[in-house]
Amino acid sequence: MNLFTPLNIKNKKLKNRVVLPPLVRFSMVEKDGYVTEGLLDWYRDVAEGGTGLIIVEASCVAEDGKLRDNQIGIWSDDFIDGLSKVADIGKQYDVPMLIQIHHAGFKDAVATVSEETLDKILNQFVEAFRRAKIAGFDGIEIHGAHTYLISQLNSRLWNVREDKYGGTFDKRMFFTKELIERTRDLFDEDFILGYRMGGNEPTLEDGIEIAKYLEKIGVDVIHVSSGVPDPERKQLVKVDVPEDFTFDWVVYLGVEIKKHVNVPVIGVRNIKTEEQASTLIENEMLDLVAIGRGMIARPNWVQFAKKEYFKRTGKKVD
Repeated sequence: MNLFTPLNIKNKKLKNRVVLPPLVRFSMVEKDGYVTEGLLDWYRDVAEGGTGLIIVEASCVAEDGKLRDNQIGIWSDDFIDGLSKVADIGKQYDVPMLIQIHHAGFKDAVATVSEETLDKILNQFVEAFRRAKIAGFDGIEIHGAHTYLISQLNSRLWNVREDKYGGTFDKRMFFTKELIERTRDLFDEDFILGYRMGGNEPTLEDGIEIAKYLEKIGVDVIHVSSGVPDPERKQLVKVDVPEDFTFDWVVYLGVEIKKHVNVPVIGVRNIKTEEQASTLIENEMLDLVAIGRGMIARPNWVQFAKKEYFKRTGKKVD
């Protein structure tokens, strides 16, 4: 097995182990949230470059839930036409495409938000899932990381609610579980359910518990990133990482979480070179690697990586 070995997730075949993570291309989107020609060109370049899986950037379920003004929307049926054009690019180049569904949330004030408000947002997520399927995507990635709404709810630091949305681990996960149960009819063998989670929520042990729970309730692929950190950890690295681990600490979260689940795990952050990516795959530390900044610099990163792999190993890959 190497970086260029195919992988099946349900009925979808990924031609290699390289993932475009959901990079929010603010400069390519206007404040109205609609897909632009510039955004279509970006996804076309990446798909043409041979990436195994594309996760389309965070699309917001509510106009008042954006992380920044110029973010694509999915809060209305009016967005379906533009999003369909993105999904069609994946079909044209035989690259499965998920779309990330997002709400920015309320940061550490999530505990004081009314239950009715969260009920409304949950309904907005359900509606957004259905729009994503109508638009023709191959699946959905729930954004449950980076201190946004679902990460806030998952966090035992910030979610100190005492209602159905918080109080115990199961209640902190209620929003996610209810969302999946209410949209389960969408997820046949041709539609993938992904989840981007915080591997430190705030500790790695919390991340492992969340990942195991996600697998149990039907998530098909887990994308491990960062969550709500321990405020006592002032340094850049938010968990203890062995000295001999040569990758980013967020990659370490993914590597460790993979040991506890059977579904494919995507690792991300500061994976830049073919050799780094190949090391993680060939040693079965991760199932998939997300290349973000490297893909912005070089949308045909996979083609370049094949040349680098040949230079390094003498082995040609298709």
